[in-house]
Amino acid sequence: MKINSKNIFRTSAVLAFAGTMVGCTSDFLKQDPLSFYEPSTTYTTEAGLQSALAQCDKQLKTYRIDGNWNNVGIFTNYLMSDVGMYAKTDMGGGFQDNFDAKLTPTSGMASGGDANYMQRFWDQGYNMVKYANSILSYVDQVDGLSNELRDAYKGRAYFHRAYAYYNLCLQFGDIPLVTKLIASPKRNYRSTSKEAVFQMLVHDLEFAVAHVPSQSKMSYVGQVNQEACMQLLIKCYLVTGEYAKAEQTATDLINNHGLKLMTESFGTWQPSGNENTWKVERNVVWDLHRTPNIADPANKETIMMIVNSNDEDFTTYNVMRACFAHWSNSVIRDPHGMATPGNNIARDNSNYNDTLDWVRAAGRGIAVNRTSYYYNKTIWSYDGETDWQDLRHNRKVGNWMEMEDFKYNNPKSECYGQHYQLYADKDYADGSGKVLVHKGDLLCSDTIRSWYPTPLYQLYILDTPNENNRGANQFQGASGKGANGDMYLFRLAETYLLRAEARLYQKNPAGAAEDVNAIRKRANAKKMYTTVNIGDIMAERARELYLEEFRQAEMVRVSWCLAKSGIADEWGNTYDLNTWDKQEGTDLSGGSYWYRRCTTYNVFNHDYGKGQQGNQTFEYKINKHNLFWPIPNSAITANNQGQLRQNYGYDGYSDAIPMWTNWEDAVADEQ
Repeated sequence: MKINSKNIFRTSAVLAFAGTMVGCTSDFLKQDPLSFYEPSTTYTTEAGLQSALAQCDKQLKTYRIDGNWNNVGIFTNYLMSDVGMYAKTDMGGGFQDNFDAKLTPTSGMASGGDANYMQRFWDQGYNMVKYANSILSYVDQVDGLSNELRDAYKGRAYFHRAYAYYNLCLQFGDIPLVTKLIASPKRNYRSTSKEAVFQMLVHDLEFAVAHVPSQSKMSYVGQVNQEACMQLLIKCYLVTGEYAKAEQTATDLINNHGLKLMTESFGTWQPSGNENTWKVERNVVWDLHRTPNIADPANKETIMMIVNSNDEDFTTYNVMRACFAHWSNSVIRDPHGMATPGNNIARDNSNYNDTLDWVRAAGRGIAVNRTSYYYNKTIWSYDGETDWQDLRHNRKVGNWMEMEDFKYNNPKSECYGQHYQLYADKDYADGSGKVLVHKGDLLCSDTIRSWYPTPLYQLYILDTPNENNRGANQFQGASGKGANGDMYLFRLAETYLLRAEARLYQKNPAGAAEDVNAIRKRANAKKMYTTVNIGDIMAERARELYLEEFRQAEMVRVSWCLAKSGIADEWGNTYDLNTWDKQEGTDLSGGSYWYRRCTTYNVFNHDYGKGQQGNQTFEYKINKHNLFWPIPNSAITANNQGQLRQNYGYDGYSDAIPMWTNWEDAVADEQ
């Protein structure tokens, strides 16, 4: 489906011009991400500013996806979290399991491919900073701009730079602060403390909120608006401990900007991939996550979206391939012992059965990334009862799929058309009476990669190019031009959960419960809270924001907030602001809130996190210092006239290396 260009910010007209702003090759940036040259084209016209701003807007998408066939970048923030884990068990030595042993400043951080995107987040984050700095460096030189328009450009640039630094700090800790374009390489940076960086972000975003127009005053969606600036400012207020301001800003955003949680079906109805195989009954949660509706003016929940459905500026987003279970894998047997019970049968195949068209309904998953038991089971259980009523976990309406919902679609199988079984429900024999499979036998030999449920409503994307090809049997998601691949950057549901945090840190758990319940009521969840703790809020974030939030970054932010506020976690633990980010070890005691959640709710550092699949031996393991990823060694060596701080616990760390603790001093050093 094409979305009306009058309502969507189209970057195609300016991207070619925007490309001229890069003064060095991507390879050079990868090797030396801290060296920035003046762009080859100066931005002394408004068209030049627009081109730079268009590149900034595009970078929001580039930061989370890169068109990889097998993987999606944002999931790197789930690999060391409570919610997700790496699942591509045929990866060999690159299997992303033991981060304690494998993640160092010189190894373990990939820039994409089938591994992870840690290095890419560093590179692309600083690219985003550079593009924003291009606007800030030239905007005052452009003639003919009113003060109002000039300040709006500055505010949008501040937002983009703040978004980059927000994620860079929460992923990499203390980092170099770059706020200017320079005419020659600078190789004597110091690190700036994350505390100082966030003070700058608050300063910049307060300006942005005051000067960037509200969405209601804008002609396009997909550009930075006042509401997006407010959402990011709320998060930064939480980090800096300004909880009352965070609550006040969230309340303003919720009440005074024409936004509301969507509680009824709306917009364009887009059914499942094949309703005869897997039917979805229309519901608000399904509608909310369909591309045609993300940008629909009727959707009052969208704060800011990322455009990825226009042919001129499209990036492949094969989320169904990267994150869906590898259900068509030969490691799954039917109860008679026949391998490969699942087939990707195209519609022009003589064996095609319209009621068993799982490749269109559930995609051709290869499970590079999978969800954890905590996400799949624990957070949906209350007092021993599983909540199947919650629309986000509802099989009856079709939003959620368990592996047992699949049916064998291999015509050669004697179980053709019957539901998948993980364990044989009885003895199965051949015609001579020989038992092929005994009752209780495991019928899937790789449960990491091939046996876990799917939040279909969150991950399903109509694969338009393959849908138009009757011979296609590789449905991936947004696989090509014309696909439906728009994304949320910010959504009002998160605003409620951020306000819940602000209220909790101000010792108002009942008020926090009201905000959490607003999300739960919309989802038709069974249980409502009278009071909440931080664990309840984090669980609700997991239920509501899977693959929308950067999970590990947000877990780090909350860990920091707990240490600053002194509020206890769900187990009664409190954290010291001086030590929350400086602990070492793999034992199950101590560590940050991030570490406790990972080791309590996921497989990390437990015997059940060890195993073998084929020739691949694995051990899911993290260290307390993996809270932050290492500063890439390439950045440290490129900065050869100064010293950057390495993060605690990694080779090269020294508390004696000086760093800026005041952002104004860091900015002054750039002169």
